Amino acid sequence: MSIAAFFDGYHDIRIPAGHPVLHQGDECLNYFVLRSGSVRLFTRSANGREVTLYHVRPDSICVLTTSCLLGGRRFPAEAVAETELIVRMMPKSRFDKLMETAPDFRNAVFQSLAQRMDSLIQTIEKLALQPIDVRIAQYLLSFDTALVHCTHQLIAAEVGTAREVVSRHLKQLADRGLIQAERGTIRILDPDALAKLT
Repeated sequence: MSIAAFFDGYHDIRIPAGHPVLHQGDECLNYFVLRSGSVRLFTRSANGREVTLYHVRPDSICVLTTSCLLGGRRFPAEAVAETELIVRMMPKSRFDKLMETAPDFRNAVFQSLAQRMDSLIQTIEKLALQPIDVRIAQYLLSFDTALVHCTHQLIAAEVGTAREVVSRHLKQLADRGLIQAERGTIRILDPDALAKLT
């Protein structure tokens, strides 16, 4: 049984694009399932640089929210709606009750938590081990389109580096004829060559 099934009876809540869902240090009062839209989870350094941890997609859970509810900790990152969201929220008291009394719910929570942890570990490995140009190529190819709408700052946050570093690497890729960088967009000219970098 999926976690979403336990949210039957809860009302849909709409959250507009760009709206913060949770701030670093917030108390986690609800467990939620995302029915549509996308949430970006990221950390911010003291100098303001952002690093994306992961994205929450429909019918998936937020591993940080889950760990906060289980451990009684405050939220350790920032969560912002990338698009308009439709979510269902379950109060912490109900979450705690189901964890104690509903084995199907408890198993679904831990399975989802394990899957998300695997994804988070992969992100950390990429940040620690993969060269910047490989990370940029993988990010651009993940859209499965020749025209990617994004800024250098957003790419920097997604691949875990500074905007200036991204700009330098994008220029190198452009000089090699793999991409064409335009204001707010990246046009992929040679996807096969870009894929060979990964």
